[in-house]
Amino acid sequence: MVEVKKCSFCGEDIMPGSGKMYVKKDGSVLYFGTNKCYKNMILMKRVPRTTRWTEKAHVEKEARKAIKTKE
Repeated sequence: MVEVKKCSFCGEDIMPGSGKMYVKKDGSVLYFGTNKCYKNMILMKRVPRTTRWTEKAHVEKEARKAIKTKE
């Protein structure tokens, strides 16, 4: 069985043999599918929740819409 990993920044699937694995000093492992994701999270220190094109941003936006419609 081949294990498909999820990108730590954007949430997309990473096929085996591609992408980047980044190990932090505390031992936690981050997986990145593209160099774009790596640069945004590590070099630019952006938060996936506030970056429009990530899966986490879409989930956050839907949650805000649901709260707004309840009022």
